Amino acid sequence: MEVMQVVREQITRTLSSKPTSLELFKNKVNALNYSEIIKLRQTERLHQEETLAPPVLELKERLRPELLELIRQQRLNRLCQGTLFRKISSRRRQDKLWHCRLSPNHKVLHFGDVEEDTETPTIESLQEKIPVADIKALLTGKDCPHMKEHKGKQTKEVLALAFSVTYDVEEYSLNFIASSRTDFCLWTDGLSVLLGRDMSSECMRSELETLLSMEIKLRLLDLENVPIPDSAPPVPKPPSNFNFCYDFSQAEQ
Repeated sequence: MEVMQVVREQITRTLSSKPTSLELFKNKVNALNYSEIIKLRQTERLHQEETLAPPVLELKERLRPELLELIRQQRLNRLCQGTLFRKISSRRRQDKLWHCRLSPNHKVLHFGDVEEDTETPTIESLQEKIPVADIKALLTGKDCPHMKEHKGKQTKEVLALAFSVTYDVEEYSLNFIASSRTDFCLWTDGLSVLLGRDMSSECMRSELETLLSMEIKLRLLDLENVPIPDSAPPVPKPPSNFNFCYDFSQAEQ
């Protein structure tokens, strides 16, 4: 049974490295012998025990708000840079482009049509704008007005990239279709921040875990190979007197 587990692990670990040829696959499998597998298991187990220790988990929770704020600022900065979107059209070749960006003070969304070869437009050149204070809701996927209008005609890929903001008591909406899942995450996260809501995209969760992992490793560099206790050491009793303390008030007189 142990032999089968080792062989299975050899294959799965080798495949995870995505070898580009059968010869390379064979070489990597042979390099992952029994002793190498055991070493990798021990290293991974120690790392897991270290990251799951109560003091480390407590440190992660203390770091989380600071790193979430860092991601929030990154999202707002990305919205200020602006993004190019395509207008919805039944004729793909005649799709027009439009640009949307957030003002530096985070109070207004500026947008307008642009030509195909136009460089990143300035805020002054964008003809339309929506005050952030007028935005009522953020909608995604099939809940978006432009997806309901073309119900049954949109693919799952388009639905996964669609989002809208409603304003003026939800009578009007600004409709988006992102060019990639990354742009979708950046914009929906950024708009959520503007609306005072929590970010919920998979990109945010992945970035947060990466930042937490990096920060924890940096904080624990000085504790390498030092066992981390599950609880803090007991606080010693106070001394019987404090005569060893220097009284600065008498020195000033």
